[in-house]
Amino acid sequence: MADKEIMATGRRKTSIAVVKLVKGKGRIFVNGKTLKNYIGNRPAVEMLVYRPLVLTDNQDKYDVKVKAVGGGVVAQCGAIRHGISRALVKANEEYRNVLRMEGLLTRDPRVKERKKYGRKRARKRFQFSKR
Repeated sequence: MADKEIMATGRRKTSIAVVKLVKGKGRIFVNGKTLKNYIGNRPAVEMLVYRPLVLTDNQDKYDVKVKAVGGGVVAQCGAIRHGISRALVKANEEYRNVLRMEGLLTRDPRVKERKKYGRKRARKRFQFSKR
């Protein structure tokens, strides 16, 4: 695919990331900032985002442009990783097995449990006093 951008959507908790893969040098931009500036000093989170590119040996072949909304920074990075994985499969179907084995194509279903009435949070109860 000559200089064609590939789009995909990734989700995690309440975060949504719209990912565009473009031929480039391996730079990642999130909401107009570089990934390092966006997440701050968090190397573990940075590795999380680069994982699908490293597995498919594409870390210096594509530039990634992302629009991320909702949730926190780490959840957004999870959504970015999901989006990059889906975009790579659109680019080349051969990557599907590698990414599937690592669990990168599966949308993580874990979300915050809703608050129940008569409770402080989802499960925490108010303090009980016998006397």
